[in-house]
Amino acid sequence: MNERIIELTEINPSDLFGTQNANIAILQKYFPKLKIVARGNKLKIYGEAIVLDEFEKKIQMLITYFSRYNKLDENSIERILTSNGKEQKSAKYADGVLVHGVGGRLIKAQTVNQRKMVESVVKNDMLFAIGPAGTGKTYTAVALAVKALKEKEVRKIILTRPAVESGENLGFLPGDLKEKLDPYMQPLYDALRDMIPFERLDSYIEKGIIQIAPLAFMRGRTLDNAFVILDEAQNTTHNQMKMFLTRMGKNAKFLITGDPGQIDLPRRQVSGLKEAILTLKDVKGIAFVHLDDKDVIRHRLVKQIISAYKSIEVGNE
Repeated sequence: MNERIIELTEINPSDLFGTQNANIAILQKYFPKLKIVARGNKLKIYGEAIVLDEFEKKIQMLITYFSRYNKLDENSIERILTSNGKEQKSAKYADGVLVHGVGGRLIKAQTVNQRKMVESVVKNDMLFAIGPAGTGKTYTAVALAVKALKEKEVRKIILTRPAVESGENLGFLPGDLKEKLDPYMQPLYDALRDMIPFERLDSYIEKGIIQIAPLAFMRGRTLDNAFVILDEAQNTTHNQMKMFLTRMGKNAKFLITGDPGQIDLPRRQVSGLKEAILTLKDVKGIAFVHLDDKDVIRHRLVKQIISAYKSIEVGNE
C-alpha cells in the first residue's frame, strides 16, 4: 500500500475538511479504496498509486475552486469530484465576474469605463486610471489584482500610495511608523477585505504575498511577477513617479490610479501624475482610461457633488 501526504498551504484546513470533517466523508465516499486521514494541515492517504494520483488532482481542483469562489459546499464538492475539469475552465470569465468576494459577493466592473479598465489590463502591462472620487478606480484595480493572484498570473500583489499629509500632521498621529501610515492605506485594506476572507488575507500579508506600503518603500526594488497598484498618484512628485514606474520587472502589471482634481502637494509642486499623462501618452504598451461622473457608484449625491464642484472650478479658470 502506498502513502501520500498532501500539505495544505493554499487553504485553511478547516475550509477543506468541513465541519466535523464532513467534506472528508464525501471524499471517502467517492474514493472508497483509499484510507484518508486528516490531521492538522495535512492529508495522509493510503492506497494504490493510480488512485492516489487521481485523488491529488481532485484535491487541487477543490482548492482552486475555494480560492476563486470563497466557498466549498457539498454540491460543489460532488460536482468537482464527478467532473473532468472542463467546467471550471469554461466558467472562468462567466458573467463578467472579476472576483467572488467574501460571503459570495459578486464583484464586477459596473460601468463602461470600469469595463475599459478590465479590457485595457488584458492588452497592456501598464494602465493609468484617471478620474474623480467615487468612480471605482481603486476598487476595480484591487479586484483585478486579486483576480490575477487567484488565477496564478502573478505571485504577489503590491499596493502603494504616497503618504501626503492632506491638511493633517502625520508626526502628531499616535503609534509607531506602521500605525501612523495605516490610515493612509485604509481604502486598500477595505477593498481587500471585501474580496479575501479575513484569515487568508492576514496570512497573505504575513507571508508577503500581499504587500501594502507607502511609496517611499518602493525605492531600490525590482518588482517581478507582481500586480502593482499605485493609488492616489496625483500626490506623487516628478521623482517619485519616475522612481515608481522604473521599478517594473518581468511579468508585472502596473496600474496607476489618481484624481488630478484632488492634488494635496504644496503649491507650485508639479504632480507626477499630470506630468506622466503628458509624457507617456504615446508610449506603446501603456493605456489610459479616463473615468468621469457617469462612473460614480457611491451614493447618488456624490455624482451631484462632483458636478457642482466642476462648475465652480470651470468658472474659476
